[in-house]
Amino acid sequence: MPNFKDLTPKDNFYQTSLFFPMPLVLISTLSEDGKTNLGPYSLVQPYYVAGKGYYSMLLGCRNSSNTAQNLLRNGKCALSFIPDDKKYFKECVRMGWPGDTTDEKMKDCIFTLVDGKRAKDNPNEEFPKIVDEAFQVIECTWDRSLDGAENDKPGELNGYPGPFHMFNGITSPFGAHFILKIDNILMENKYWNTIVNGVKAKGFPRVPVDYGYRDSKNFWCSRHVKPYPEELPMRETTVASVRYAADRLQTDVKFTDDALARLVKVPRIFLTAALKGCVKWAEENNVKIITEKEMIEINDKRSKEKKENK
Repeated sequence: MPNFKDLTPKDNFYQTSLFFPMPLVLISTLSEDGKTNLGPYSLVQPYYVAGKGYYSMLLGCRNSSNTAQNLLRNGKCALSFIPDDKKYFKECVRMGWPGDTTDEKMKDCIFTLVDGKRAKDNPNEEFPKIVDEAFQVIECTWDRSLDGAENDKPGELNGYPGPFHMFNGITSPFGAHFILKIDNILMENKYWNTIVNGVKAKGFPRVPVDYGYRDSKNFWCSRHVKPYPEELPMRETTVASVRYAADRLQTDVKFTDDALARLVKVPRIFLTAALKGCVKWAEENNVKIITEKEMIEINDKRSKEKKENK
């Protein structure tokens, strides 16, 4: 390894020992007196992405932070993704100083707070507000049922005693992880249109990247650069190989060759799931033989559902 040297990881290795690109997110939670608290975070990522019955995000943070204490108290939060703007990044750095109370950090805050979808749908319940300047917002609820975190409570600001959980709730004396069930994804109109009606480079939001590494003096952030596309390699299989997979399904539903021809571009790893989805539709609609006509109906239904879920 002539071009590499060994670097020993230290605490907060993503900041001290790596250049690690991360999102820049303002997490809003409710303080004990019902005020919205904003906390800037980058240790946020997708967690459950398929096959669990719901989708979720994962947040890692100090367990003594306002955000963690508020989540332990009421489990509600919203993740507001802010666009690339130097004044926004400067404000995030200011708001990230450890130990400030909600009143201290929210005084003179430059961000505009508005009600999200949950507040409008549930007028008799309190929810943290969202950031109006954001290009997208994920409204979430902490799933405290996982990993035995049901009894984790706020109140310890100088280190929690063990035992600790593995992946959810209080995970170390000073750390916490929260699996956040996604309630709503809210998207600014122009970017909603980009996702639903076709992605083009000019339709992407200006997304800042927190560089991960920070020194003793500065946080570092990189500016948005116009994205460019790289065409996916299309690897078509044969109708015979799709037929091979279809014939091994435990079902009485049959496929014609012209129907299977519409699945030759599906990657092999996703083919069985795609076929099972077609069978499920057929059984729900009392269809015994799926032809090209039914495949068109299935695809139209999926496209409609995708738009409705955006």
